[in-house]
Order: sequence, then C-alpha cells, then structure tokens
Amino acid sequence: MSEPVFGESISVIGNSLAIHEWKGSGPEYMHVHYEDDEAWHVLEGTLEFRFKDRTVDAPKGTTVFVPAGVPHTYSTKGQTRYLMILTPRLNELISELHKTPFDHHAEVMKKYKSEIV
Repeated sequence: MSEPVFGESISVIGNSLAIHEWKGSGPEYMHVHYEDDEAWHVLEGTLEFRFKDRTVDAPKGTTVFVPAGVPHTYSTKGQTRYLMILTPRLNELISELHKTPFDHHAEVMKKYKSEIV
C-alpha cells in the first residue's frame, strides 16, 4: 500500500483500488476485463472511448465507468490528463503489459482474466 503524495502526480495503491494520474492513450486494441471494473476521470482535455457499438468523447470533468465484461479501448485527444481508477489485478496487468512486447500481450491479458477482442 502506498501513501498519498500531495502537490505531485497522483499515484496511490490500496487494498482494493489503485489510482494513477495518466497522460497517454490506452492500448490500440479492443479488450475486455472479465472480472474487473475500471474508471477514468478526465482532469484536462478529452478522452475518446471506443466500445463495440459506439464511440464516446469524455471531456474535462467527465467520469467514465466501464463494468467488467464490456469490451473497450480509449485514446487521448490532444493534451489530456486523467485519473485511472483500477482494481489491484488491473494495476498489475498494466504494469506487466508495459514491460512486455506487443506480440505477447494476448498471453499476459489471459493471465489477468482479460482478453483482446
């Protein structure tokens, strides 16, 4: 568990949630987390979320909640800063994906009860 840091980028990990301030886009591929919810809160700029049946813009001040089982991906539009609210499993997944070559992402996703769709 980490202690909150004030006056700097937010990055805290608790027992049931991890919250990180982020600037980059999500993966280019649609994916689904079968057992984990996740959420984003846009601090500056706009995030664009892509779902199976639609695309949604989330401007500054918007909170987006994606329940487990919903295929999605997202990208930034211009300069965007946001909070990612994750379960510990998704926090570990993202950490491992950042260290893993793209051609092995599908294997990593399955390890964390997620899948590229």
